[in-house]
Amino acid sequence: MTRVKHTDKDIDLIARMIRAEAEGEGKLGMLMVGNVIVNRAVADCLDFKDVRTIRDVIFQVQGGNYSFEAVQKGNMFYMPAREAERKLARDVVKFWRQHPAKFSLWYFNPYAPCPPTWYGQPFAGQFKQHCYYEPQANTCDSAYR
Repeated sequence: MTRVKHTDKDIDLIARMIRAEAEGEGKLGMLMVGNVIVNRAVADCLDFKDVRTIRDVIFQVQGGNYSFEAVQKGNMFYMPAREAERKLARDVVKFWRQHPAKFSLWYFNPYAPCPPTWYGQPFAGQFKQHCYYEPQANTCDSAYR
C-alpha cells in the first residue's frame, strides 16, 4: 500500500530533496521532510489544491518562487540521488509518518525559536532545526487521512 502514486523518478526527486533540505538532521529529519512532500501531494486544500504528483509538489511555484528553497538555490538538490535517501523516500511513500511531520504541510528552519503559527497555521512541533506546521482544524480534512 502506498500513500501516493509514484514512479522511480519521483523516488529520486524525493531522495534529492530530503538530502538537500535535511541531510544535517539525520535519517529521521529526512523522513520528516519527505513526509511533508507526500502530505502535500495527498492534501486537496489550501495551497495544494492543484498539486497531485510528487513532481508537482517539488516544482510548485508560489509567489514567484519555488516552494522549496533547495530547488532554487540548492546545489545538493541537483546532485544524483543516493541509494540511502532512495530507501527513505520509498519508506515515506509507503506510509511512514511520525509527529511532528505526521500531518504537516509546511516546515522551515527559522534559525530562532519556532513561532506559534506559520502563515496562520498552527505549530505541530520541532525536530532539530525544522519547525513543522499542520493545517488549522476543519480547513484541510484531506491532510489528516
